[in-house]
Amino acid sequence: MAATGQLATQSANSPGSGRERLRAPARMLASHWGALLALALFLVAGLAALDRYGMHGDEIFERQNAEANLSYLASGDSPAFLNALSVGHDRFYGMAFGVPLLLAERAFGVDDNPRAIFLSRHLHKRLFFLVGGLFAYMLAYRLFGGRLLAVAAMLLFLLHPRLYAQSFFNPKDMPFLTMFMIALFLTHRAFKRDNVSAFILLGIGVGLLTNLRVMGVVLLAAVPAMRALDFAQARGRIERKRVLLTTGAFALAGALTIYALLPYLWPDPISRAEEGWATLSNHPTVFEELFRGTVRQTTEFPVEYLPVWFSITSPPFALLLGAVGAAGVLVAAALAPRKTLRSGRLRFGALALVCFAVPVAWVMLLDAHIYNEWRHMYFLWAPFSLLAAFGLWLLVSAPRRLRLRAAAYGAAGAGFAGAVISMGLLHPNQQVYFNFLVDRVTPERLRSQYVMDYYGHSRRQALEWRSINGRARPPGQSAITGNYASDLLVYVMALPESARERLADAAPFNVVPSDPRRSWSRSARESHRVEVYGNALMIVESGDDLRDVYEAVRGREPLVDGAFEVHRVDGALALVMEPCAPSFVERVSLFLRAFPVDAGDLPEWRRGKAFEPRYFDLMRYGAYFEDKCVASLPLPAYPVADFEMRWLLELRDEAEAMEKARRARDEGRLLARAAHRAAYDVYLADGELAYLNDMCEPAETEHPFHLNVYPERVGDLTEERRERGYERFHFEFLTNGAFADGGCAAFFPLPDYPVAAIRTGQSDGKGGDLWLAEFLIDPERRLAESAAGALREPVAQGNFNVHLTDGALVYVKEPCEQTDAEARFFLHVVPERVGDLPEERREHRFDNLDFAFFPNGALLDGKCAARAALPGYPIASIRTGQHADGAGDVWSAEFAVGR
Repeated sequence: MAATGQLATQSANSPGSGRERLRAPARMLASHWGALLALALFLVAGLAALDRYGMHGDEIFERQNAEANLSYLASGDSPAFLNALSVGHDRFYGMAFGVPLLLAERAFGVDDNPRAIFLSRHLHKRLFFLVGGLFAYMLAYRLFGGRLLAVAAMLLFLLHPRLYAQSFFNPKDMPFLTMFMIALFLTHRAFKRDNVSAFILLGIGVGLLTNLRVMGVVLLAAVPAMRALDFAQARGRIERKRVLLTTGAFALAGALTIYALLPYLWPDPISRAEEGWATLSNHPTVFEELFRGTVRQTTEFPVEYLPVWFSITSPPFALLLGAVGAAGVLVAAALAPRKTLRSGRLRFGALALVCFAVPVAWVMLLDAHIYNEWRHMYFLWAPFSLLAAFGLWLLVSAPRRLRLRAAAYGAAGAGFAGAVISMGLLHPNQQVYFNFLVDRVTPERLRSQYVMDYYGHSRRQALEWRSINGRARPPGQSAITGNYASDLLVYVMALPESARERLADAAPFNVVPSDPRRSWSRSARESHRVEVYGNALMIVESGDDLRDVYEAVRGREPLVDGAFEVHRVDGALALVMEPCAPSFVERVSLFLRAFPVDAGDLPEWRRGKAFEPRYFDLMRYGAYFEDKCVASLPLPAYPVADFEMRWLLELRDEAEAMEKARRARDEGRLLARAAHRAAYDVYLADGELAYLNDMCEPAETEHPFHLNVYPERVGDLTEERRERGYERFHFEFLTNGAFADGGCAAFFPLPDYPVAAIRTGQSDGKGGDLWLAEFLIDPERRLAESAAGALREPVAQGNFNVHLTDGALVYVKEPCEQTDAEARFFLHVVPERVGDLPEERREHRFDNLDFAFFPNGALLDGKCAARAALPGYPIASIRTGQHADGAGDVWSAEFAVGR
């Protein structure tokens, strides 16, 4: 009985009871209430703002990369894997982050809804960033032992305005930053525990890090370097053995993780790893970017590019704390190097300093290729925020007076409050945060000095404004203007369905980044700006007023009368062309030189040339309606003395086109008659093809022309074309044609070498042809040449009689129709010695010489003849015939040669 009572008491109150086991974690979590409250606030704020941020094409590319990796896992098809990647260097991004997101989409059934995909990916990226904040807290708590300092470290990591916004939509740089913080935590844990399992976990973490970006090698190299110092200080054989064993476990786990999650490495790990490393310092992307008021190639940035961007876009109080922390580490290392290497806190401070300083020095000294401010180096914020937390620890731990300690915490709190206020004022464009180290007060000052919203997320606000304020599309007006149907489609995905529907019915518009390099006045079409710090990020250009522009200039005497009539109206040039096809708006560009009255009005970098150049894409500045093309191009804001214009794609003169069309009909030779109303008659005159249609519609001129030119002698082709046997050309009506007498005429000069045959037509834009014509330049001669040697007895008979001549097979049929020649001919040649075959054919034991009737044959006056050359080696037998897709062999014959 006593035993029973004692047992009952133990069950209720002992530390091992189930209730007590639940209370222990609850008490632990309660003790960290500050961190939990901060994370909860960040989570609620993120969920509330989730649908306020835009979307960018890089998010599409990252998802395509994940799909390509999953497809490769399923099929193992390496060429298809490489072709599926969005851009060539994307193959170096592994599966560590993108593939789990894709699997999550499929698990939750949102992979077929673009907007749901967009929101899902932003949510997961945001949650992952908060996980990074949690690891920053845990790492700082282990380092400094105080919850308040640990919360401060977490806030230093999370309250960076640019990174806060980018944590929603940046698909590469932000996950890498978060994983870097996690890897730093695992590093501290591994060195603290100093056992194999901890270093294996660290190796997996660093492998995941390197899988996200090659720059993960920073920790991949730092950890063995630290272990080498441990080995040098180890006492005794057992301790040295443990260092070697844990280091080897780390290296093996890291290498296996990188290899397992990066399919591109699998076929050839060594050479492809070297290729990936090469892209780290010599990235293939090159373009122009504005930096400190000067436009430069991204390969020509000055050495201070990274430090300047880091300094002007980070919260000033964090920069100050980071400088204090770095100075404290350096002073400690100089005064007591051994203590620094042995002390866990100082040692980790030194590691954070190395992880920050070495990549910065590497970029500056080796002139590594980075661009788009410092986004490729966002991971630097992980070690720097820890240095800032170390600096705060130095400030609050050094003074003995409570007031000084309170002052240090108060200053940090004011800094955090300033960051929060900045983010609130900039929302949802915190990605363009600048601090007071640069001029943020003068309107348009920042825009004239630095690239701002390089990802283009402010398009989201521009599109929302347009969906509310845009007018409905006028009857008969085309919505082709702008890149709304292509580039903007990515950003439209981020909008609610109601906004997308309103945009679909809106009058033509475009949303473009404001160009900081130009001093041109606002376009007459500009209707709204998205601004930050008084600087325009995005401009909504509307085509609504172009009808008014047309009405304003109709009947006036133009300044220039050419392909377009050019008028000057209210600080802009008005361009009018009628009749016109949509393609003229879609594809024509204009180069304009503006010469100012006073050269001092030019931007500083333009004054040496005395003019300012500007390229105008008419798709952005024009619209098409009622067979009219109208554009309004802004002139510079300063007084203009003169200007020059040049079309980048020359339009053919109408009078010249009319004369050439008349001469082609009267004096040329008709090669192919139009198959239907929308097709063209094709003539040969004066060494060029003339495409003529008397009843064409402007819209029909949008479709590109193509032609294959087969020479009389294959040797006339360039070496890379000889195997194919013909030369392929494409051209646009826009560049080679003109409207003439109410019809259309286009012209294309033939090559200098003798031409045997031509296949030509117009593509429909969907992989097919609107019309197609095939013809021989001299069909009578070609028929005679093809049938030469057919007087001998045929060696085989089928739909065609097959004759064996010296070095060729001749196929003859009479009577013959076009349908007889449509099926492709197959020709399989079996040699007497397999070794005579090309290497790639030896396993098949015969040569495949299949061919099409055109241009190898001729059909004239009801007779068909085709000639196929035979190889020069001794032939044992031949199998030949015709094969039709879906119907099998039309006819076949097999015969021995035995020569």
